[in-house]
Amino acid sequence: MNKLIDKYGRQITYLRLAVTDRCNLRCKYCMPAEGIKIVPRKELLSYKEIYRITRALTELGVNKIRLTGGEPFVRKDFMQLLEMLSYNDLLKKINITTNGALVKHNIPKLEELNINTINLSIDSLKPERFFEITRRNNFHDVFDTLNLLEKSKINLKLNIVVQPGVNTDEIGDFVALSQERNLSVRFIEEMPFNGTGQRTIDEVWNYNRILEEIRKSHPEFEILDHEKSSTSKNFKLPDSTGNFGIIPAYTRTICHDCNRVRITATGMIKNCLFDDGVFNLKEVLNKDISNEDLKDLFLEIIPQKPKNGFVAEENRRKNPNVSESMSTIGG
Repeated sequence: MNKLIDKYGRQITYLRLAVTDRCNLRCKYCMPAEGIKIVPRKELLSYKEIYRITRALTELGVNKIRLTGGEPFVRKDFMQLLEMLSYNDLLKKINITTNGALVKHNIPKLEELNINTINLSIDSLKPERFFEITRRNNFHDVFDTLNLLEKSKINLKLNIVVQPGVNTDEIGDFVALSQERNLSVRFIEEMPFNGTGQRTIDEVWNYNRILEEIRKSHPEFEILDHEKSSTSKNFKLPDSTGNFGIIPAYTRTICHDCNRVRITATGMIKNCLFDDGVFNLKEVLNKDISNEDLKDLFLEIIPQKPKNGFVAEENRRKNPNVSESMSTIGG
């Protein structure tokens, strides 16, 4: 079997695929208050196209998929797509990133479909601050989802975007959640993808600064082993049920063994989060490309993955200033 191995020897085994650019929240670090210019629904990849793309990639060695948005659960019949993907015997893991506002009633079905992990985005444990960040009053729905997922058989990870001047005082509280709860807390460096360009930030809260803040309230913790291609560096409090970690997304110290490729909701392949897209799959799928030719296309394009995010950013063709929305890229 041909495999997707780039020129740096990294095998691509992980697909992050956005099913929509729409979202029911308006998080400040992700999009402006008025939202973004969403694409017409006919320009989104259909579920049939998503299944076909995924099948071709799994036949080239991809065994893990993460479905993102926007917010994936706002797309009509999203559960139907999950059921379709569950029939792909080459997929070992189907994961989802969600804001959780529309999830709690679907948890039994998600368990039935053997969804492996859900990453729940929640940037504050305070309802008022949650509203300030998201511009929506959905805190209790999201927290109910957190509680139900923790009790389910689905692995639960919490995604917290660390926002200077907004929620850094809650870092210790999030770490404390991992003491008694069966979940993983993941702090993410804030990134410049909010649809308007990077917001003005007076303080830099990178990996080292976040770890320094954690030590103030939790001075003792152990370093955990992690998979070679893990995006996070992980830790555990003494005798804790869960764990916590930091994702150095913006400082990009995790690029050297990256095994990921992204596909946006409109079918644009992104070999790196920081590139501006390398090929539009929607166009070739509309031309009745054969499955073998589709795989040949992946074998040509994906191995050209840049060495790291800094190289990808330097090579951006359309606009050197990063002003996309994470909702458009695929969170």
